[in-house]
Amino acid sequence: MENREYVEETTALSLVENINIQKAEQSISKIQKFQGVIKQALVPKHDYGASYYGAKDSLLKPGAEKILMLMGLSSEYEIIEKTQDYEDGFFAFTVRCILKKNDQIITQGLGSCNSKERKYQSAKQDVYMLDNTCLKMAKKRAQVDATLTVASLSDIFTQDTEDMAQFEQSERMDNLTEEDAKNIKVTFGKHSGKTLGEIAKVDKSYLEWLQENARDDYMQKAAKMLIK
Repeated sequence: MENREYVEETTALSLVENINIQKAEQSISKIQKFQGVIKQALVPKHDYGASYYGAKDSLLKPGAEKILMLMGLSSEYEIIEKTQDYEDGFFAFTVRCILKKNDQIITQGLGSCNSKERKYQSAKQDVYMLDNTCLKMAKKRAQVDATLTVASLSDIFTQDTEDMAQFEQSERMDNLTEEDAKNIKVTFGKHSGKTLGEIAKVDKSYLEWLQENARDDYMQKAAKMLIK
């Protein structure tokens, strides 16, 4: 046991001793300059989420895609774990993003998402849509994770889901379609359990009430879309 610990310590120390300090300083300088170029090239609130109270900014999907394009990297995805329970409406995915250059694997990233996350509880969607939404979010998180690693950007960007929440909500609002709105299920009040599409056929006045009084902005916008 003592011999193994000695070997491990010696190996770790050897790694440090064998480093060319001059080259290491040059590499660190290049990384810092690259980070500066990236930060200047990306657009706040589109490529990354502006932080508050000194927290790191959150790298978003458009920003990750720009960085990968700049570095000449391609991405491939592999679902390594999934749960698809249509009866209970629970979906969970873990996805691996593999970054390659000239068919050579450079690095990998992991991302997970499941339908029990808080943002998917406020305005429930059709189960088939929720399945696809969770898969896409897992892929997005895997891509961002891999990008942060390959570009040495973890000290200036984060992928904290709480930091990203407001931007994901904005993305959902921007991409909301009339078909999406029809499939949103109301979980409160006299029409609890019905979709907005079903309610629109029998009680337009309730949609008007939701437009003005729903606590969820997403629900308000969806109701407004169906009032004709």
